Amino acid sequence: MKIRPSAAVLAAVAVIGISAPAVAADSSPSPSGSPALPSGLYGSTDPKYDGVWRQSLALLAQHTVGVRPAAEAVDWLTGQQCANGAFAPFRPDASRACDAKVMVDTNSTAAAVQALAALGGHDAATGKAVSWLKSVQNADGGWGYAPGGPSDTNSTSVVIGALAAAGEKPAAVRKGDKSPYDALLAFALPCSGDHAGAGAFAYQPDKKGKLAANADATAAGVVAALGQGMTARAAQGAGSGGPRCSDSGGSTSARAAANGASYLTGAVAANGYLTSVLPGATDQPDYGNTADAVVALAAQGGAAQARKPLQWLEKHSEAWAKQSGPAAYAQLVFAAHATGTDPRDFGGLDLVERLNATGPAPQKAAGASAEGATDIAKDNSTYGIWWGAGILLVVVIGVGLLLGRRKGRKVRQP
Repeated sequence: MKIRPSAAVLAAVAVIGISAPAVAADSSPSPSGSPALPSGLYGSTDPKYDGVWRQSLALLAQHTVGVRPAAEAVDWLTGQQCANGAFAPFRPDASRACDAKVMVDTNSTAAAVQALAALGGHDAATGKAVSWLKSVQNADGGWGYAPGGPSDTNSTSVVIGALAAAGEKPAAVRKGDKSPYDALLAFALPCSGDHAGAGAFAYQPDKKGKLAANADATAAGVVAALGQGMTARAAQGAGSGGPRCSDSGGSTSARAAANGASYLTGAVAANGYLTSVLPGATDQPDYGNTADAVVALAAQGGAAQARKPLQWLEKHSEAWAKQSGPAAYAQLVFAAHATGTDPRDFGGLDLVERLNATGPAPQKAAGASAEGATDIAKDNSTYGIWWGAGILLVVVIGVGLLLGRRKGRKVRQP
């Protein structure tokens, strides 16, 4: 789950979702002559490849921290859905029906489901989207980025998160006798044997069927193996000592998640961050993948397990997020949420304020109106008490004066 779903378009030639340091699709300049951006859209750059993705992450992150997104922002997202339930990365003219030229994908659709399911009130939209996702499930139980494309860990994982968010049981969503977890386990590297990346997930097998460890896929796979999505929470009551890679105990999702977490723990042990694998980016940090790793480590083993990469992000991610846009701020919000960190003081950075500033002004924070109304009610109640007491005092004084005058007149009568 990365801030660049556009990378998935290049899945045939590159690993999905790997970001160069401080670079994302949302930070690239809009091409000359591109249409004006919709007022309800988050981010200020060309949404051709990531419009629905970044919008979904932005709305989901706002909801996670108790902010009610702007109605026009939600309407923009729901308006991007095709009649068959799928979402494309961006449809400039949503009034036109989707045809064969509209390239819908599983990642955009699954991200939209997670956001709309969290916001509530969009059962029809999420139901159609889930039905479409089920209709394009591969024979191995997983999903590729494009419908019908080879399954990969990242796409399968984001769909699992969508299914869970929509109230489905991912294990029960099957193609023949294969579930999404069967696909995930097929991408997991064993802990033993002559290979690198013990316990990690591969993005997908190469042409020869071999698996290569991929940190981005591993972070996604760990969360999905636990049956969670982007807003995963920290595991409670996790043991000490960190996860250990082991092939014992059978090929279960829980074991695969622990093995994946073990790989991520080792990957961030030296510097606190994951490194980019893009050409020319040797030994440079991959901020987005590191944020995903924080969520994965916390979800599998508790907040303490994710402390080192979390602290690194708090110190170093501000410039990256500023350049990368709303999805980057959302990823950091998810990392804060998973570890119980205050997103309004993330290394001194108010992630909520920064995220809100990338799009239409949100409505008041959830609960703020009620709290405000309560305070007003209290004030009005107190004011009413004093006002009533004042009136009563005036009445008492007036009656006393009146009685005194009447008494005085009676005394002076002959």
